Amino acid sequence: MAEPPKKNQGKILSIRSSVVDVVFEDHLPDLFHVLLGGDERDVVIEVQTHLDPRRIRGIALTPTQGLAEGSIVVDTETPLQVPVGDRLLSRVFNVFGETIDREEPLKGGEWRSIHQKTVPLALRSTKSEVFTTGIKAIDILAPLELGGKAGLFGGAGVGKTVLIMEMINNMVAEHEGISLFCGIGERVREGEELYREMKDAGVLDNTIMVFGQMNEPPGARFRVGHAALTMAEYFRDHKRQDVLLLIDNIFRFIQAGMEVSGLLGRLPSRLGYQPTLGTELAELEERICNTVSGAITSVQAVYVPADDFTDPAAVHTFGHLSASIVLSRKKASEGLYPAIDPLQSGSKMMVPHVVGERHYQIAQAMRQALAEYEDLKDIIAMLGLEELSREDRRTVQRARRLERFLTQPFFVTEQFTGKEGKRVALDKALDGCERILNDEFFDYPEKALYMIGGVDEADRA
Repeated sequence: MAEPPKKNQGKILSIRSSVVDVVFEDHLPDLFHVLLGGDERDVVIEVQTHLDPRRIRGIALTPTQGLAEGSIVVDTETPLQVPVGDRLLSRVFNVFGETIDREEPLKGGEWRSIHQKTVPLALRSTKSEVFTTGIKAIDILAPLELGGKAGLFGGAGVGKTVLIMEMINNMVAEHEGISLFCGIGERVREGEELYREMKDAGVLDNTIMVFGQMNEPPGARFRVGHAALTMAEYFRDHKRQDVLLLIDNIFRFIQAGMEVSGLLGRLPSRLGYQPTLGTELAELEERICNTVSGAITSVQAVYVPADDFTDPAAVHTFGHLSASIVLSRKKASEGLYPAIDPLQSGSKMMVPHVVGERHYQIAQAMRQALAEYEDLKDIIAMLGLEELSREDRRTVQRARRLERFLTQPFFVTEQFTGKEGKRVALDKALDGCERILNDEFFDYPEKALYMIGGVDEADRA
């Protein structure tokens, strides 16, 4: 019986933080191949560069305790791989495809490399389609693109997580699709809370969660987005299902890349960012697209460093987004949930030939009414509503009714609010806004339009 071929082995030359240099006598492993080191072969190193015909430089995706100069590492001869398939539903994974939810570990089945090529342009769908969420404020004022990328901007405590969970819930109900949550640089506490909240809200069964947590080495945080996309691509290409991919936070991906770049000794670019920032972000974002078989639609939480929108991380991220949803602390403090700022949020889909002439005109009229109300707020605060002209008073009343109509009870908050969740079809939402703009509800109290679904639910009493 023939002996199995001996694995290609190398010897560690140096270890600097997460950077490991290895010398190979036989032949060099390919780029992105995984090397295993340590007594238990539990230290994972990804090959990043070939230094010369015998030496490679790799980045450790796990802590490097237990490694020493002269230690042996083994080339697995494959890139990092993660499991794919229906068995992933309702489970929580790390970047290595290992389950971290204290349930039974996954064994066998199909595993795929996290380094997949982007879909060729010839195979992509060229139609611009709107992805309806069933959330009035988003569908009317900042419609998402099917296979597009939307940015979710907002600080702590303004309702990002609740909005994400409601989108997951509506994805299952409306599109019969899969939701995949990818936490990049998440706090461990946030990930655990999100898992419990999703379980309580009953949206976990059609959801997969992947985490590269804040306490993990930069290499693991840098690759977790690729791992999540590989899982999502399976459902799009093989199960022909639509996938909603939620990434929190895309800035942490760029930050992890900056740390990796610095460790590898690359010269920094503007403001200390990696010189490869644009390429790395594009490699991840371009895999998110729609094909004839299905679409991966992404909603990405975006942290803007020091609120500076000219920061290279923000500029490069904006170049990939087709919609921006801005959450406002002021709206949240007024009890207007979801706390979406209608004047700052917007979408590239908001053009007549995509959403239709009627939708476009209603959205523009709403923006105008809300903008005029915003301008009049200072006068109202100083002199009172009575000092305004009759026309201005009418504009204010219209805008305040629109603000309240854009609120909505969510399915995932039923247990906390006692209000039954509502999913509102786009045509019903547009009808309601059009009737409010035409002053049909002028003699209704404002609260009649607060936290309802369709406008027909408004009660004059």
